[in-house]
Amino acid sequence: MITNWQNAQGGIRQVSIGATRNEFDFANHLANTIEINPEASWIFVLDQLNTHQSASLVRLVAACCQLDLDLGIKGKSGILHSMASQSAFLSDSTYRIRLVYVPKHISWLNQIECWFSILVRRLIRRGNFTSTEDLKHQIQAFIRYFNCTMAKPFNWKFRGFAPQPH
Repeated sequence: MITNWQNAQGGIRQVSIGATRNEFDFANHLANTIEINPEASWIFVLDQLNTHQSASLVRLVAACCQLDLDLGIKGKSGILHSMASQSAFLSDSTYRIRLVYVPKHISWLNQIECWFSILVRRLIRRGNFTSTEDLKHQIQAFIRYFNCTMAKPFNWKFRGFAPQPH
């Protein structure tokens, strides 16, 4: 499952539920999200998972931003040479579609991770599913319910660690 969390209102705004979660699935999910408003500027905040820095995303951003660039050859040259070069391209703030990557090891700050925890506690753990299609329908129904009744921005209360006396 791939989801978009909208920080300002809190809640899920786009979901893709499929059998896999590979770079093509993720690129298609972002393409469907961008299609909601194809001329808008988009900023996606993501962790550093390899599917979030893929050649498929580089091609998508280049096409959507109408960039006439030689992207190179995956694993060999140009922008597609490595994950680092792909990530740098996708993070370029001059493009109207860009990806921002949170530092590694801070997923506890990731609001979508908090939402997934809610999904697991309120639906998955207690659920009874007759098929994967049934699971998909119940997740979609939960998202509609969540967005109508519980969606709000998360209120962060963590202020950091206090210095320990010696």
